[in-house]
Formats: sequence, C-alpha cells, structure tokens
Amino acid sequence: MIERFYLKNHLSFREVTLEFDQNFVVFTGESGAGKSILMEAFLSLFGLKECDAKYIEATVEQKLDLDSYGIEEDSPNIFRLTKEKAARYFINNQQVSKKNIKAISKGFINYLSLREFTEFENENLLALLDAIAETFDKNYPKTLKSFHETYQRYKKSTAALQTILEEEQKVQELKEFTAFEIDKIEKIAPTVDEYETLMQQKKELSRKEKIEQSIEAASQIFHHTPKVSEALQLLETDSTFFDDAVTQLEAIFEEAHGRLEELADIDIEYLLDRIEQLSSLKRKHGSIEEALVYLEKKREELQHYENLSFEKEQLEKEQAKLQQEIDTLAEKLTQKRAKALQILQERVEYYLGLLYLEKVTFTMHPATLSESGKDTVHVQLKTADLKKISAGELNRLRLALLAASSEFVQAKGGILILDEIDANVSGKESMSIATVLKQLSRNYQIFAISHQPQLSSSADIHFLVHKEKEESSVTRLDHEGRVKELSRMISAEEITDEAVNFAKSLLEKA
Repeated sequence: MIERFYLKNHLSFREVTLEFDQNFVVFTGESGAGKSILMEAFLSLFGLKECDAKYIEATVEQKLDLDSYGIEEDSPNIFRLTKEKAARYFINNQQVSKKNIKAISKGFINYLSLREFTEFENENLLALLDAIAETFDKNYPKTLKSFHETYQRYKKSTAALQTILEEEQKVQELKEFTAFEIDKIEKIAPTVDEYETLMQQKKELSRKEKIEQSIEAASQIFHHTPKVSEALQLLETDSTFFDDAVTQLEAIFEEAHGRLEELADIDIEYLLDRIEQLSSLKRKHGSIEEALVYLEKKREELQHYENLSFEKEQLEKEQAKLQQEIDTLAEKLTQKRAKALQILQERVEYYLGLLYLEKVTFTMHPATLSESGKDTVHVQLKTADLKKISAGELNRLRLALLAASSEFVQAKGGILILDEIDANVSGKESMSIATVLKQLSRNYQIFAISHQPQLSSSADIHFLVHKEKEESSVTRLDHEGRVKELSRMISAEEITDEAVNFAKSLLEKA
C-alpha cells in the first residue's frame, strides 16, 4: 500500500503531497486539470511510464522481497525518482536500474489502461489457470515444475539435434576443410622453440664468413707468443697470466671452429624454407603455440564430425524419451487447466452479472508445444471476438477477469491503477463498476481516474485535481467538497438542486 506520495516540478504541477489511509482512491476534475499527468507520475516512479518530473517519491508499506535484487528491505520501503539529464531510480536510498524497478513493480502493481488486451494473452491466462489449479490440487505445483524442467531439457536436446542435422548436410565439406587445415600444420610439424632456434642459426650463418676472416687474422697472435714469453722473462715478470690468456683464447677459437663446421653442414635453402613455413603459421595464428592449439581443436572437430552419426542416434533416442515425458506432463496440465477454466468462467460470469454484461465464453484448444504447455485459451463475449467489442464492454470484462483472478492470486494485496475504467458506460454500468471495485479494494489499493459520479461517490478517498493560472493542484475533499464535486459531474457547469440531492444520495448509498 502506498501511504504517501510526493511530486515536484512536473509540467503544470509544482509540488504535490498526498497521503492515503484507505484503499479506494479516486481522482476527479475537469478535463485538462492534470489528472492523467498526475497518474503518469505515479506510473513513472515504478518504471511503467516516462515523465519529466524532477523529483517523485512514495512510501510503500508492503513486503516486496527486495533481497533477491540485492536491496535491503525496509518498513516502509521508499521509492524515489530523480531526473536531471537522465532518470535515476532509488529504493531505500539504493540506486536501482529501470529494468529491476519494473520487475519489482510487476509483483505488486497492476495497471489497466484504455483498450489493452494484455490480460487476455494466452501466456497470462494459462498462468492464471495454473494458479487456480493449485487451489484444488496440492500436487499441481510439482507437476508444473516437472513440466518446465522437462521442457528445458527437451528444448536443449532439440537445439543440439538441429545443430547436428544442419552439420550433417554439410559435414563432408566441413570434414574436408578441417582435414585440410590439420594437414597444413601437420606437414610443417612445428615445435614450440624451433622458430627461435632457426632464426639464431640464420643470424650466425649471415656472420659466418666475417667470423672466419676475423679468427684467421686474429690467429696470427699465436706465432708471436714465444717472443712475448721471452720478453716477459727478460723483464723478470711472471708470464703465467699471458700463458693462461693464450690457452683460453685458443679454446675459444677452437670452439668457434667447431661451431662454424656445424654451420657449414646446414642446408641454407632448407633453413630459409623452414623459416618461411613457420612464419606463415605465425602470421595466420599469432604464434607457433597458438597454431598447435588450433591444430588440436581441429583434430577434435574432425573427431566430432566422424562421430556425428553416433551422436545423432543418441540424441534421437533422448528426444523420443523426452517427447513421451513432456506429452504425459502436458496432458496432466491440460486436464487440470480444463477444470480451472470452468472455475474461472463461473467467477468471471459472476462479476459480469454485477457489471451488466452478457455471458463470456472461455474455450481451450490444443496448441503447439511451448514453455507454457500445449494449450491455448480463446475468449469471446456474446460470441464476439474481443477486438470487436466496445471499449466499455472490454473495460468491464477486464475488470471482471481481474476481480475473479484476485480470488486466487495477489490475495496478499497489491496496487491497482485504473485510467478511466468507467469511460463509455452508462450511469448504471458505472455504479456496477464501483461495486466491483469496492470488493476489489479488500485486497487491492485502488487509484482511479473517473468522470462518473457513481464510481467517484463509492471511493474511500476523493481527490479533486484542479488548475488555476496554468498551475495544477490536488485537494482531498471532505463531505461537503465531495457533494459539490459530484454535483458538478452530474449537472456540468450549472449546479442544480436536483444534482446536489442526487450527489448526496450517492454518498449515502456508498
């Protein structure tokens, strides 16, 4: 239940504070006063519409299971919308995405706008039938859960089988391409460090001749070592350091000769060709390591293509088993839904009787398997399709369905927002709508815009929306104010004694 609502700077409204201590709330006023603008602000706060209000806030006293959205539940919960460049939503001072605001609001707010058919969509009707079935069959939730779980497995299995069938059509081409990719890498047969080793060999080969010439020239020093040793003796200097240096230099040159001989055995053409092969793999795959990973992946793919027949056979067996299970579960759902449909029809017809409408017909037919089962529900009023009935008839039928469904779902309470639910109906029909809404207000907090005195007189709280000098305001009416406003609604511009007396009688009946 919304206990308090605050609005600031939205079109013709500068600042509005409203408090609600009862469930059935009506807003009236002359056309253009701002009723729809105010209702738009209500809906915007809960992510159900867009508006340019700078600030909206509401105090909601209701358990909303906010923990599942990572929001700390409070009592009451504070919803807030601020807008500068973009709209920002908050619950209990924690910022929330618009997507989550809408998801949370869907659990406790029902909005009936003009000429919509959402309630009669097959998915929503089946969900209602499931809720009704749970009231007379304690095992139904388990059956419904089993159906949904089996359907998900069936759906996954179907997708896998479809993929195999598609692959099967082009499997030969895929096998040839995969084998070709494998062959390209296997022919080269790269190893992880081979490219770096070959590049080092190439570098050494490019310096081989220069190294040989340099070593040959430097080796002349060995012809002069006796002279150096003799000079050191004459100088009475220990020649050990020189002898060690010459020995070390000889070892270095000897090792270099061995390495040069090894390089001489290398086939330079093979080396360059091998480097180019490895370079082509690096260019295509990024590195030799990635090429080897790609090779392993392609080997697995080739194995998969070769095993397709076996996988297909296994999936077809699984599919047949799941099909049998889901058909059995769907049939159980259909049987229980058929019973629930009879209950729903009886309850809707009860409310339609209050609303002065003729018989409604609910029929259920087999449908293509979906997540909702294998049923489709068709609704007709007086044997006419819903899209062919008048707006007034549609609104009353929607109200009857809502009233009936409230007996099975949302019994813990919720908020119902109505946009001129009594439009295009007679006074008698408007009074019948008021009667049903009064019953609904036991479980719902109702906010309604009305132009009819019958519905307005039945409300627990009556707000007048009026506009003066381009600024709108909202006033909660006392008994005298309600008489005056209802009289205006009855007799339009000139309030007559008859209108006043009728207004008073409406309030007395309410």
